[in-house]
Amino acid sequence: MKKHIYIYSPSSAVRDKAAFKRGVKRLRALGHEVEIDEAALATHQRFAGDDATRVAAISRAAASGADVALISRGGYGLTRILDAIPYKAVAKAIHDGTEFVGLSDFTAFQNALLAKTGSVTWAGPAVGEDFGAEGGADDIMEACFDDLLGGQGEGTGWRMPARDVDGLAPLRGIHGAVLWGGNLCVLTSLLGTPYFPSIDKGVLFLEDVNEHPYRVERMLDQLRQAGVLARQKAVILGHFTGIRKVSHDRGFSMKTVAARLRELIKPPVLTGLPFGHVPTKVLLPVGAKVEVAADGRDVFMVWGHRHAH
Repeated sequence: MKKHIYIYSPSSAVRDKAAFKRGVKRLRALGHEVEIDEAALATHQRFAGDDATRVAAISRAAASGADVALISRGGYGLTRILDAIPYKAVAKAIHDGTEFVGLSDFTAFQNALLAKTGSVTWAGPAVGEDFGAEGGADDIMEACFDDLLGGQGEGTGWRMPARDVDGLAPLRGIHGAVLWGGNLCVLTSLLGTPYFPSIDKGVLFLEDVNEHPYRVERMLDQLRQAGVLARQKAVILGHFTGIRKVSHDRGFSMKTVAARLRELIKPPVLTGLPFGHVPTKVLLPVGAKVEVAADGRDVFMVWGHRHAH
C-alpha cells in the first residue's frame, strides 16, 4: 500500500535531526514515497523558518498532491501565522484527497481550518516523536496510520481508568456530534478569535503536556466560564503527561481536576482517550461527525467510512 507522504514543518524548528531521519527512514521502510519539503529543516530563532517560510511550506504541502501531509513536529509557531494560512487552498487539497495529520501546536491549524472551512483533518502522529521514536514506532499508532492510508479506520475504543467510572451512567445517546479539540493550551489560546470553532453539541477532546494540573484546571475553567463546555455533548480527556508534582500539591492532581469538572458541567466527562504526547495514540478526525457510547469502563467512538484513496 504505497502512499505519497509530504513532510513539512509549520511550527518549531526540528532540533532532533536523528529522530527526524529515523522517522523518514521508517516511513520509507513501510513502503511509502516520502517527499520532504525544502524548508523542513529550516531554522529561524526557535521556528522552522520565519513566518513567511512556514506559510509557504503549508502552501507547498497543499499543492503537493500527496496522500498525507505530515508535520515534522509540533512546538510553537502556528498561532503566529493563522492570519496568513491559505485556508481555501488547504480545503481544496483535502477535498482532492490529501489528509493533513499532526498534533500539539497543530491544534491551532486544525481548529482554525475547521472554523474557516469546515474541513476535516486528523489528530495523529508527527514524524520525529512518533515514527522516529528512539525505541521504534508504536505498533498501535502505526496500525491506526495504516488504517487512515487504506481508508479503513472507522472508529476507536478504549477503557477508562476504573477510578473514573464511579457514578457514570451508561452513555449511548451521542449521534452525529462534531469531534473537535486537541491540545488544551493551544485551543484555549484561540478562544475569542475567528479561529475558535463555534461548535454546539459536539464532542470535545483535550490533551496536554508539561502543564501542571492547576494550569489544566485554569484553562478548563476558562472554557467552562466562556460557555464552551456546557454546549458539548461530551468532553473527553486524553493523556496529560510531563506533570511535575510539588510537595504543596497535597493530593491535588489530574484526578482532582477531572472530578471537579464532572461536578461543574452537565455533559459527561470521559477519560483515558489514547491520544496526546504518548507513543500509543489513535488517529482522530477533527471536524468529522462521530457517535460515542460508554458502558462501564468501555468507551467506543465511531466515525464511519471517511474516504477511499
